[in-house]
Amino acid sequence: MRILLAEDDELLGSGIRAGLAQHGFQVDWVRDGVAAERELATGAYQAAVLDLGLPRQDGMEVLRQTRARRNTTPVLVLTARDAVPARIEGLDAGADDYLIKPIDLHELAARLRALVRRAHGQSDTCLAAGDVVLDPFFGTGTTGAVVDPAAHQVLAHGQPVELSNREYDLLHALMLNAGRVLSREQLEQRLYEWGSEINSNAVEVHIYHLRRKLGAGLIETVRGVGYRIPREQA
Repeated sequence: MRILLAEDDELLGSGIRAGLAQHGFQVDWVRDGVAAERELATGAYQAAVLDLGLPRQDGMEVLRQTRARRNTTPVLVLTARDAVPARIEGLDAGADDYLIKPIDLHELAARLRALVRRAHGQSDTCLAAGDVVLDPFFGTGTTGAVVDPAAHQVLAHGQPVELSNREYDLLHALMLNAGRVLSREQLEQRLYEWGSEINSNAVEVHIYHLRRKLGAGLIETVRGVGYRIPREQA
């Protein structure tokens, strides 16, 4: 899952990026409001973490401009402004959630996953397609303890299957968008951070491995367009 982080504090930003990476997120980090607005406009992110006190352009203005363009990327506002009027202003400007510094990285990761689920009309914590289930609470039994999503495991025919980071992220993107064809370029945007070296057939290789591990019929190829998981499977 690819996330945009807009935070000008070097220590905090590096900590958030490292922490979210441990939770299985791909994080692109910008340090000012102009860059944040530019990157949000690309539509390449499943969600964004936006600090309000950014240089060059205030985070609140970034949020207003983003929503004015009808960009619906889920945005979690991260700020030291803990007064109720400030929170109300942020939510009214289009923020989807709000966290006050200092933050707990486990809570931040959980809130981001919830934002992405809601943005795709998913109310359940798990995603299912046919006999394949992707569940962040996988393996909890009756304890209720949350399994780290970075474990990259799913259930196929009731049995656990371990996936690589890229395979897990690609499957997650297709399951969130069940019934919709995603092009190779769209999938690459979701799988790789800035500056990553991408082989021309990288997506095809990941699709091959997913079909081998989870079943050949799970993912359809729409020739000349891209890939999808049929909605009737989801």
